[in-house]
Amino acid sequence: MTALAPEIVFRTEGVTKTYASGDVMVRALDGVNMALYAGELTVLLGPSGSGKSTLLNILGGLDHVTGGHVWFRDTELTTMGDRELTRYRRDHVGFVFQFYNLVPSLTARENVQLVTDVSSNPMPAEEALELVGLGPRMDHFPSEMSGGEQQRVAIARAIAKRPEILLCDEPTGALDSKTGVQVLEALHGINARFGTTTVVITHNAEIRKMAHRVIRFQDGRIVETEVNAHRLAPSQIAW
Repeated sequence: MTALAPEIVFRTEGVTKTYASGDVMVRALDGVNMALYAGELTVLLGPSGSGKSTLLNILGGLDHVTGGHVWFRDTELTTMGDRELTRYRRDHVGFVFQFYNLVPSLTARENVQLVTDVSSNPMPAEEALELVGLGPRMDHFPSEMSGGEQQRVAIARAIAKRPEILLCDEPTGALDSKTGVQVLEALHGINARFGTTTVVITHNAEIRKMAHRVIRFQDGRIVETEVNAHRLAPSQIAW
């Protein structure tokens, strides 16, 4: 019996992105062809300025390509206007960034409710916080929480609307190894439990060992793609 091919969630074809920096044109992406697959946790590796964040922003509908095409399933994102991209982000995508972007005057529960109040089929904020191990801390304010706890609140906020896609830009970049592992465990658990297609940008090459797929960037291009035959749990990663 032939195994079914994995479903492609994102596909890019010849994607370029050029920025003007003074009188100089900077080519952030230089002909990127890539596929990302349903249910996988993919790690994007590469030095600063290699194009990882630019690509993530394009996949998330936060930025536009200069040239080429991007598809989310059968829908071409590169033909959408801003209003359509806003709807796409609201309905399909959760974001986690290096800096947590929590509202200081709101509790963890209230920060998550900012998303659930405007989502079509959200999970309760309390459930999202329990999923990232913060049930006992849901009525604390960000100033009363560690960096790792604040990042897990940000993950709970991202997943509370039940997104198909979770895009994470350096989610452990501001954390030490112990709290970083806790954040990775939360991302790993969401991916495993819900099959949420998850993309993680990192400078830490060791994190690649927990991924299904690893894509390396250099100078705006993909230089290598590998699939892990054996994945490590976050707790097994040596930083």
